Amino acid sequence: MLKLPGDIAFVKTRKLSVSETLTPPNSTDRLGDAIAIAESAFIAPSAKPAKQQIRSSLKASTYDSIFSTIFSCATGDVLLSNFLLKLGATSVEIGYLAAIPMLANFLQPVGAYLADRTISRRWYNFRVFSPARMLWMILVLGIIGFGAHLFEAHQLIQWTLLISLFTHTCGAMGSASWVSWMAVLVPRRLRGRYFGLRNSMANLTNLFCVPLLGTFVSYWGGGTIQAYSLVLTLAVLAGIVSLSFQLLMADVNPQAASEAIAPESGSVPQPPTFVNFLRDTNFLKYLFYYGVWMFAVNLSLPFFNVYLLKDLGLDISCVTIYSSLNAGANVLMLLIWGKLADHVGNRRVLLSVGILVAAIPLLWLGVNTDRLSVWLWLPLLYVLWGSAWSAIDLCSNNLQMAIAPIGKSSSSYFATAAAISGLGGALGTTTGGFLSQYASFGGIGGLFILSAVLRLVALLPLIFVREPGRQSPSLVLP
Repeated sequence: MLKLPGDIAFVKTRKLSVSETLTPPNSTDRLGDAIAIAESAFIAPSAKPAKQQIRSSLKASTYDSIFSTIFSCATGDVLLSNFLLKLGATSVEIGYLAAIPMLANFLQPVGAYLADRTISRRWYNFRVFSPARMLWMILVLGIIGFGAHLFEAHQLIQWTLLISLFTHTCGAMGSASWVSWMAVLVPRRLRGRYFGLRNSMANLTNLFCVPLLGTFVSYWGGGTIQAYSLVLTLAVLAGIVSLSFQLLMADVNPQAASEAIAPESGSVPQPPTFVNFLRDTNFLKYLFYYGVWMFAVNLSLPFFNVYLLKDLGLDISCVTIYSSLNAGANVLMLLIWGKLADHVGNRRVLLSVGILVAAIPLLWLGVNTDRLSVWLWLPLLYVLWGSAWSAIDLCSNNLQMAIAPIGKSSSSYFATAAAISGLGGALGTTTGGFLSQYASFGGIGGLFILSAVLRLVALLPLIFVREPGRQSPSLVLP
């Protein structure tokens, strides 16, 4: 059981007015009670701690991550890429698909601006994430029409891209608000361990979910396209369940949160100016690192699965097994990285592991269809990839939370970081999609080499980023 420090309290509200203390739901409460519970539990700007409410919220957030992972497995990565490839999508279209969530991140500052002017993180997120989950049922209907020869394959590809664009747009409008919500609920000194645990549960779900769904799609008697429509239906149901768990989490009032969380960290709340980050040189250094890093990573990342499925001709069930190995390694290493980050700092972990991540694209150059590659080299490569990438994901998020100020303007920091990430990632995937088609450039192999070099270059600005609570980077380097 995590020991939680107290500096905030929860009070019950009805129609957004504070009235009485809320008793948190226990683990046996039905999801049907979520709406009733959701009308309560706002964080007050002062008073004593209520540790049980925080624990209940973190438990609900963990369950949310499990079911949202099921949704993400079906609507992204290898399963969605395989679906589009079966419809005849080109590498450029796959690059567009990978660039969509990153382009949508440009709307995160808008979402942060709107969310900071509400009085409920919970209900704002519910309104923007619900359409993002439900919209995929349109694609299910489209696949049914395709099976009845009412639509052509290219039309279905266009539908998929448009639905992906809209759903990621909705998600981008709520992402910064969600991060701000979690930054309040999770005490600073426990973030490494809690998010390590939360991400481990999500990746454990991914470990079992991806190969099972991939095997189902591969061996379904009605064909892979029809099977994917059934997978999408399951994913939408899982997405609804994940939102139900969000309704069980204690709500946060952005108007009061800046005063409520100041005692926890000892920080002085920043004025609620949306563009505070423009005067924060430390954060601007981080943005420069983050943007270049996302460009370098996404120059090659979306094309690993394309390389296996299209260029090498491997079966989807085989590729999903590799993905499960990636998730398994991620699960095993997340708790270790979380504890290490709490001990030595997130910046040091990012620098050390970033060098390893930079070398990974080079290790793909020797991959082919021989037995050594299929049964040994590729599994080891995915295990290494999952182990290293878990540190990058965890520590990047924690470093953002550490360097962002306390207060309402924190959402603008998170949203700006996501927008810069989206810009770099979208440029990377789009550039990679075009470069991979030119034989004179070396195809995907040349793309992997360029990505490795740029990843190393991207680490240089991170050396000069200062992490609060750690020694100055000019004095101590990893």
